[in-house]
Amino acid sequence: MSELSFEQMLEESLKTIRTGEIVTGKVIDVKEDEIVLNIGYKSDGIIPRSEYTDDQNLNLTTVVQVGEEMEAKVTKVNDGEGQVALSYKRLAADRGNKKLEEAFENHEVLTAKVAQVLDGGLSVVVEGARVFIPASLVSDTYEKDLTKYADKEIDFIITEFNPKRRRIIGDRKQIMVAKRAELQKELFDKIHAGDVVEGTIKNVTDFGAFIDLGGADGLLHISEMSWGRVESPKKAFKAGEKVKVLIKDINGDKIALSLKFPETNPWKDASEKYAVGNVVNGKVARMTDFGAFVELEPGVDALLHVSQISREHVEKPADVLAIGQEIEAKVVDFNEDDKKISLSIKALQGQDEAAAEDAPVYSDEV
Repeated sequence: MSELSFEQMLEESLKTIRTGEIVTGKVIDVKEDEIVLNIGYKSDGIIPRSEYTDDQNLNLTTVVQVGEEMEAKVTKVNDGEGQVALSYKRLAADRGNKKLEEAFENHEVLTAKVAQVLDGGLSVVVEGARVFIPASLVSDTYEKDLTKYADKEIDFIITEFNPKRRRIIGDRKQIMVAKRAELQKELFDKIHAGDVVEGTIKNVTDFGAFIDLGGADGLLHISEMSWGRVESPKKAFKAGEKVKVLIKDINGDKIALSLKFPETNPWKDASEKYAVGNVVNGKVARMTDFGAFVELEPGVDALLHVSQISREHVEKPADVLAIGQEIEAKVVDFNEDDKKISLSIKALQGQDEAAAEDAPVYSDEV
């Protein structure tokens, strides 16, 4: 037995290892900040915490157990204390780089968790190898704040692979563009003018709102937001809201949307509500020198000409009326084809006087 041990010792003393070599060993000791491996060499191998993980707070005893077999890369044959310096992290990075190289050559889509959000983009780690995704290649739209991607898993492809210069570049934008093109085709194949669809408000401007229909955006112009007037789209809608819209028109890749649903058209039964002779109530919406426009209901305005405001002479509507003022008037003209209604307050004043003149006079005389 002693002779066999001597032979083993002789073999171990003759065994050589080189920097960069991959060795396999058994864990014989684990401390909070280092792992000791028996690698079948005259000296043990040491993996410090910094060569096992980027997490400098990790307690190695929680992830590695005595008796485990591990592979590592030799960084120094003699670390200055007679032991072999090893790196688990660099071995993992080498293998990760190999995987990235294959993915680069095969245009393979990879999935990895975002390890770090940087000023200029995102950093992801694939089996120990780092990939940088520039901010311009993170999405198919400009994104000012990338913090929402922290710790999220994302898909990407490798568009540049040069580990010697530490340039391994990922691209998520290409995947999103291709996916959006596919979704766009599917969307345009199934939608038609007149359809009612649900979308998500993506962006609101002074002139309208862009709505994501799941593959393409449609424009809901301010003039199509209501049968009535909308002063500010930004006050009426917020990004992220779900909304059901009517597809008004499709022109190439442009989709015009509307919230003016035919069944809610206020002119549908206007001929009955605003027939000539009817007395109606409305609110002064705007004024010109020749008259005031009165909103009878959202989407239905009527003209109160200056000559019809009073039996007395009125120079300008603003002299006797105010924006937002509630008025009562008589419908004197109704044109459904042109959607025009004319009102008169003067006509009511004439009726009031006539009614007063026709009223019976009672005398106290007997």
